[in-house]
Amino acid sequence: MTQSKKEVVVYTDGACSGNPGPGGWGAVLMYGRTVKEISGGEPRTTNNRMELMAAIQALEMLKEPVRVRLHTDSAYLVNCFHERWFERWERNGWRNSNKKLVENRDLWERLIALTRRHEVQFVKVKGHADDEWNNRCDELARAAAARYAPSTKPA
Repeated sequence: MTQSKKEVVVYTDGACSGNPGPGGWGAVLMYGRTVKEISGGEPRTTNNRMELMAAIQALEMLKEPVRVRLHTDSAYLVNCFHERWFERWERNGWRNSNKKLVENRDLWERLIALTRRHEVQFVKVKGHADDEWNNRCDELARAAAARYAPSTKPA
């Protein structure tokens, strides 16, 4: 009898003030009754990079291969995996359908490696709606982005 993998529920979100600009990401990981919140940011980044970082950082927290239901409001992230864009990118030397280099390749490669370690199901949620955990991730991401925003205080 094989032991089934543990299942972890993850919610992620990214935020950016300006695009590019100060950005942040947030994630909530849930396993049983345990809930862990993580967040971070960068002084100059894009919203798409922060969406990717949220998923990467959440999956990197997992100590062993598990099943993951990863909820995100990012169509960029969900569509890449649902439509298997990354398989074409890898086959085509990291060029997209327009023959241009894929943006954020560094982060995509990290995320793809993590999805090969874990059994990840990407679930699209509506952003800024009534999803408690998506809203919490948005709060975490915005707070992280604000830490990197230029100060408006007088010198």
